[in-house]
Amino acid sequence: MSEKPSEHLQQIIDSARRLGVEMDEAEAIQWLTQMAAHREGDDIVVDEREGVFGHKAVMLDFSPAELAHFRKIGRLVEFGDEPGVVETALALSGSAAQSKIQTYPGDADYFERVNIKAPSREEACSILGRIIRQKALGTLRGDDYQLIEVRMGSFPYDVVRDGRHNKGGDSLTWSPQEIEQGYVEGATPEGEPVRLDWDKMAQDPGWTKMDWVVADPVRRELINASNMLDATWEAPDGSIEALDGYLDPYFQEVYLEAESVPLFSKLAKHVAGNALDDYVDALEEQIAKYITSDLNYGKAAKRMYNVFRLTGRYEPALFLRELFDEPATVLYQIWALIRTIDDVFSPGSSFSKADLMDQAQELIMLVVRVLEGGQEEEIVDLLLHLRDTLGGLEPGEGLSEEAEVARAEVIRMVNNFYYEKMTGLVEIKDYMDRLAEK
Repeated sequence: MSEKPSEHLQQIIDSARRLGVEMDEAEAIQWLTQMAAHREGDDIVVDEREGVFGHKAVMLDFSPAELAHFRKIGRLVEFGDEPGVVETALALSGSAAQSKIQTYPGDADYFERVNIKAPSREEACSILGRIIRQKALGTLRGDDYQLIEVRMGSFPYDVVRDGRHNKGGDSLTWSPQEIEQGYVEGATPEGEPVRLDWDKMAQDPGWTKMDWVVADPVRRELINASNMLDATWEAPDGSIEALDGYLDPYFQEVYLEAESVPLFSKLAKHVAGNALDDYVDALEEQIAKYITSDLNYGKAAKRMYNVFRLTGRYEPALFLRELFDEPATVLYQIWALIRTIDDVFSPGSSFSKADLMDQAQELIMLVVRVLEGGQEEEIVDLLLHLRDTLGGLEPGEGLSEEAEVARAEVIRMVNNFYYEKMTGLVEIKDYMDRLAEK
């Protein structure tokens, strides 16, 4: 590739400058050159020094600087192997897997391949249900963590639960109390009592995911940590079947242990040939949701970046890549704070209000350090108001109307930042408009 930017790239650079997004031309050309080079050769890259591996495009964005931190949290969320029965491979995903470009990442998201060897699919599902429940009960709460919820199974038919109508086929969420008792209660729309037992729901596990809040005393922050499982059944004849009906691709994971390569390689052979197309389609469905019905332009931007870099639209991907490294993207951490508010103020929380207030204060100080001018003043005022309204509440009692209003204002501010930057680039605005019309 030429050492001078192409006409298209120069347009991107000029647009970035106009929008106040800093972009180093030399670094931009270097990244584009690396992406072009990675079109050839193996899909998987192994960093032998750090003992991690992943898809070549993912590894370009991964920095090992926080590896010890994420491995520590990984020890909480990971599943243990059972020789001859369960074998696992834990990976970072989301913003944690893009730590080279996301200066202020949000949650600590993990992805784990869980391969179960069993005589039958039914027994494999039973084993999966057993190990998820064991993991949940063993990590309900500790000095620096608390289990929030587990997703496993789906509603077999329409069920009204806690005043909410759930359609048949919707993912089933379990609270810690429901996991302990082993069943979920609700009613049919006609009012007939319903009881959904854990063991029975495990026979059709569907989308399985676990969520915790973890306290980091060094950083003085609460972190949302999740582990999404991709469970497979390995039959006695060696055939592999995804227990949720779909074997996930590997376009967004950084695997944390080189010892997982044999398992990864075995499972990767069974990933569908059209996995990239399916992955992009799924991301675009999420983007459409986040720019229409469930506004979150920060999440939309992250998914767009993955779509663009995996489909060869490198110039707009480069713009989003630089956007994530902007000081103002510290605002994305506010999403993590917003979610933590719900977790801390939920019934049975083991975290104190002081933990949340400390996090809010640290975030305010961070905003003061990295932002400038009117934007800093507005967001600090909003965060101070949110902090003060939370100060009058106690964990478990729910948010007051004033706290909800303050939170909504903070969300609006963050959304406006991302919307302004993203729609300032014609290619991205046109792409968003096309998805919104579908």
